[in-house]
Amino acid sequence: MSLIDGIFLTLLNTVACLALPKLLSVIVAGKSKSTAFLPESSSEIPSFS
Repeated sequence: MSLIDGIFLTLLNTVACLALPKLLSVIVAGKSKSTAFLPESSSEIPSFS
C-alpha cells in the first residue's frame, strides 16, 4: 500500500468516525420523538402527598 492510499484511508476513517455518531444520534432522536409518551388529556394533576 502506498503512502497516498494510507492517507486516503486515514481521512476516510476520520470522516466516518466524526459523521456516523452524529447521524445515529439524529436517527435515534427522531425515533424517540415519534414514540414519545403522550400524557392523558385530563385536566386534573394527581397529588402524591
